[in-house]
Amino acid sequence: MERVNIKVSGSVQGVLYRSDTASIAQKLGLVGWVKNMPDGSVEIVAEGDNEELGKLIQWCWQGPSFAKVEDVKLKWQKAKGEFRDFDITY
Repeated sequence: MERVNIKVSGSVQGVLYRSDTASIAQKLGLVGWVKNMPDGSVEIVAEGDNEELGKLIQWCWQGPSFAKVEDVKLKWQKAKGEFRDFDITY
C-alpha cells in the first residue's frame, strides 16, 4: 500500500472534478478523500495499490470533460491505513 497527495490546478472547481475523482477512486479500490481548496485547486489524498494509484494520477491529468487541468503535483508518502472509503470532503 502506498499513499499519494495530489494537487490539481487549473479550471478544476465547479466542473464535477471531485465527484468524478471519487467515482474513479472507488472503482480502483482506493481509499482517501478529495476536496476543493481555497486557491482554486483540488487536493486528493489516496491510498492503495501502486498500480491503481498510477491510474488515478493518469486520470487526474484529464479530469472530467469540462475541466482544464494545468498541473498535477504529487507527494508520495507511506500509507497510514486511516481511511475506510473514498470521500468528498468540504
